[in-house]
Amino acid sequence: MSVDGVISLCIMIPCYNHGATMADVLSRLALFNLPVIIVDDGSDEPTRQMLGQLARERREVFLVRLDHNSGKGAAVIRGLTAASAAGYSHALQVDADGQHRIEDIPRLLAEARLHPECLISGCPVYDASVPKSRLYGRYVTHVWVWIETLSFSIKDSMCGFRVYPIRPVLALAAKRGLGQHMDFDTEIMVRLYWQGTTSRFITTRVIYPEAGISHFDALWDNLRISWMHTRLFFGMLPRIPALLRRRRHWSGMDERKGLLGMRFMLAVYRRLGRGVFNVLLRPVIAFYWLTGSVQRRASRQWLSQVSRYARSQGAVLPAPLSSYRHFLRFGGAMLDKIASWRGDLLWGRDIDFAPGARDAIETSMRRGQLILASHLGDLEVCRAMAQQVSGVVINALVFTDNALRFKQLLEEIAPRAGVNLMPVNNIGPETAILLKQKLDAGEWVAIVGDRTAINPQRGGVRRVIWSSFLGREAPFPQGPFVLAAALRCPVLLMFAIREQDKLRVYCEHFADPVMLPRTSRQAALQQVVDRYAERLGHFALKAPLDWFNFFDFWQLPDERRTTEQKE
Repeated sequence: MSVDGVISLCIMIPCYNHGATMADVLSRLALFNLPVIIVDDGSDEPTRQMLGQLARERREVFLVRLDHNSGKGAAVIRGLTAASAAGYSHALQVDADGQHRIEDIPRLLAEARLHPECLISGCPVYDASVPKSRLYGRYVTHVWVWIETLSFSIKDSMCGFRVYPIRPVLALAAKRGLGQHMDFDTEIMVRLYWQGTTSRFITTRVIYPEAGISHFDALWDNLRISWMHTRLFFGMLPRIPALLRRRRHWSGMDERKGLLGMRFMLAVYRRLGRGVFNVLLRPVIAFYWLTGSVQRRASRQWLSQVSRYARSQGAVLPAPLSSYRHFLRFGGAMLDKIASWRGDLLWGRDIDFAPGARDAIETSMRRGQLILASHLGDLEVCRAMAQQVSGVVINALVFTDNALRFKQLLEEIAPRAGVNLMPVNNIGPETAILLKQKLDAGEWVAIVGDRTAINPQRGGVRRVIWSSFLGREAPFPQGPFVLAAALRCPVLLMFAIREQDKLRVYCEHFADPVMLPRTSRQAALQQVVDRYAERLGHFALKAPLDWFNFFDFWQLPDERRTTEQKE
């Protein structure tokens, strides 16, 4: 196929009734001085004559004819067979309608020379000319491909602008029947992935010409694609162990890749509503559940611990509980955040106060407050509803990289949501001064008390207090409680958890202010953290599926407890 990255290339163009655009496409391709194989897929007589004339006039053009229209997939395989017989190792596929950006060919070819064993594909960037139905249909296929490969590595499986390594494609086609029509592009990419041929992607602009001819049959091609995904899904099931061994988990991917799934689902919500969103959410969450072994294990550990503690206390938990439902609730919470900022959640119908919560909030309106929050429930809903209903501004400190990524997504969908998010790496004097200014202005400040902010692998030290949480000792960060004492302001506990198909806001006074006397500082700090842990556990029993710390909460990785309590 290749030696030291040297590959033998040709261009291959499947053509069906695109005679009017072929001359222009060939003129643009002439710059690259590559042989061109045109596969006439049973076109009408005017196109046949045009293609024959082009083949006679241009020495670099070789024409292959199919007796009748067999479909894009059949034309591609026929073209690759001809290319292989002529001695080529790779074929660059270009569509005949001129929608691909020919100027990006050098980038695809350079990638193919660097990675001759891979399929190199364009990753489309569309302008306003793309039909919306086609665009949304692509996103549905994206989700199915992620499920079928248990991987996010295939960014786009429907773009026909790609460089094929000919040998593995023809070997696969010889072993089994592949889709003959518009289902081919996706099926070949998924099945190549299954057999070890990965795909690499180059961004490219794609346009839909005003007078362009589309051969996509809305009924039959959608039926073929649906049947293809059915076959691929069931073909994926026995391959799950092998796919899990080779996959790269979403949590290790860069920011844009990690947000792609959420962007798609939120686009579904905005266009089609919550009902369709909830239907599609289940297979998407099933994919995350299947591939997220670490998170799945942490979820099961959490549910096991909270269930044991509830039995020991004679408490009754809401049923049913399962790790899949836990993941599903997390997905729903992501939507609740967006919906609250868009004004789609209504008081009384979607959200209300728990007994005593309204009084606690109303008596605190005249002063700045520090809210001790957590990763139990949905504080973002509280922030949105407070600003919309009462005008209270709640500033939220954001620590982790994942939270920053979600901040980016919030700002894209609901720009107001990101205004009062405050990214910080740690809690220092500068942070305290800034927060003091917010409080003095009558604004509220929220900080979570159940997750450490500093990553010790980056040179920091976790400063924690160990406290009993649901029957086991767990580490809690010192920072939020030390900050509360330094700010000398009233402190509230606030949770928004889902109960009986509604979000219910709980709010209660915690301290006014938190006191840490110098002479007994460590003991006082222990008491404050113990009280927070007790209240957190109390509300966790009300809604255990609203716990969104998907890791072993009772452990600190790669550290010994004896060194963690140093100040």
